[in-house]
Amino acid sequence: MTSRERVQTALHHKQPDRVPIDLGATPSSGISAIAHARLMVHMKSNDPTLVYDVVQQLAQPGNALIDRLGVDILDIGRQFNDFPEEWREFQMTDKYKAYYPGWFKPVLNERGVWTNTHKDGTVIAVKPAGATFYDQAFFPWVDGYPDSRKGMEEALDEAMDRVLWSNMVHSPWDHAADDGFWDTLRARTITLREESDKALLVVCGSNLFEWGTFLRRMDNFLMDLYIDKDNVAILMELLMERHMKTLEKVCDSVGDLVDVLRFGDDLGMDSGPFMGLDVYTELFHSHRKKLCSFVHENSSMKTFLHSCGSIYQFLPSLIDEGMDIINPLQTNCLNMEPERVKAEFGQDICFWGGGMDPREILNKGTPERVRAEVFRRLDILTPGGGYVFNNIHNIMPDVPPENILSLFDAVQEYSRK
Repeated sequence: MTSRERVQTALHHKQPDRVPIDLGATPSSGISAIAHARLMVHMKSNDPTLVYDVVQQLAQPGNALIDRLGVDILDIGRQFNDFPEEWREFQMTDKYKAYYPGWFKPVLNERGVWTNTHKDGTVIAVKPAGATFYDQAFFPWVDGYPDSRKGMEEALDEAMDRVLWSNMVHSPWDHAADDGFWDTLRARTITLREESDKALLVVCGSNLFEWGTFLRRMDNFLMDLYIDKDNVAILMELLMERHMKTLEKVCDSVGDLVDVLRFGDDLGMDSGPFMGLDVYTELFHSHRKKLCSFVHENSSMKTFLHSCGSIYQFLPSLIDEGMDIINPLQTNCLNMEPERVKAEFGQDICFWGGGMDPREILNKGTPERVRAEVFRRLDILTPGGGYVFNNIHNIMPDVPPENILSLFDAVQEYSRK
């Protein structure tokens, strides 16, 4: 099988020739720039560390690493920022150097704090001394919503632009304002599909719950869900208008070329979801169903939702909405044991992730323990297809290079057996 055939087979709940593997196809299944730089030194590779996601400080895996690890999926955003002059060197928190996209120009102050500023002078992102990613520093509506629907509609675009996740966006969306972007996106995706046998993925966030937290701040928005539902409902309607316009362009541009479209919306924490199922159903369910339906009706792409945390209670709703894939399958959260979710939902939805305990084993265990844990989890998650291997979320800076190689080598060894 080619990589594309392997992924498509698994996503149709059939057993492929080997376990499909992802690293770096999404900003929730990648590798930190520091971990990448250390891995390159360990492998005696000269490949540079290109930080394509500046908020999370994630590296874009190069072709040599993709081949070495047996990766089967590529993000079409890698077709942008593809010339050396589009990157500039900087010093990471660790001793290693990496490269930022040329448009990103944070400022380092005398206390060792990196900041990024909106064009209006507002500090929107901060990376404290010693930190390895940027924190949101500005919440546009922290003091309250605009006082009318019209006011909210008029203020929303400007407010969203002052949030780091929108203003400091990763490729290809950092080029979305370029002339002819959609034609360029299609042309470069065609080239990637012709030059590679990998499955292709496009990131198209369409976040709902998370945008409320970005605008209002987490504590405020969680209260809004229960005591200010009218404003939440208006916000969701306005967000959907924007998401649907983008989704229409994505489907028109690359919907016949790309295999998977990734949505994002963190709905859970370790101990359970952020809200009751009744609140989720009332405020979000119909909107997400509309997003999934549009993708399925207007493209050949599978729908993929990234949601961290304990979302066991929401899985039937997500299946009903038409979600094909769940990531990262955070198995160390309440009710998210791999045996449980595979047995109950494995026939109806695919799992992308869940391949390793990232808190105790991947970062602290030996390569032998990593290998054993990969085998254990693959025994649970791979039968009958419906599974793509990845770590639970991104590989963090504290993961030793030997464990990264053991993680992916174990998958290939398991497949050979």
